[in-house]
Amino acid sequence: MKNRVTVTIAGQEYTLVATEDKGYVEKVAGHVDAKIQEVLDGARVSLVDAAVLGAVNVADEYFKEVEASENLRRQLKEYLEEATKLKLELSEAKREIFKLQNQKK
Repeated sequence: MKNRVTVTIAGQEYTLVATEDKGYVEKVAGHVDAKIQEVLDGARVSLVDAAVLGAVNVADEYFKEVEASENLRRQLKEYLEEATKLKLELSEAKREIFKLQNQKK
């Protein structure tokens, strides 16, 4: 179901149509507004330039988060591979202990 949500970004009202709920759309719009406001507060630029620079900042955040996510996935994969290897070693050690205990009897 599509939701129509009216948000304010950089003093302008926009009606967005999205499948996500109203709260999520407002959160996204708030983030975009904050990024544009950061640029406007930091430099004397036009609204269009602030929007472009805000978009660049959002894209920068996105790509950094994607890279961090990929690093976490890679690290998790390594941990899972090591856990599997350690399980095999544990299984081998248990078999060896069992063999040694049976030899004593």
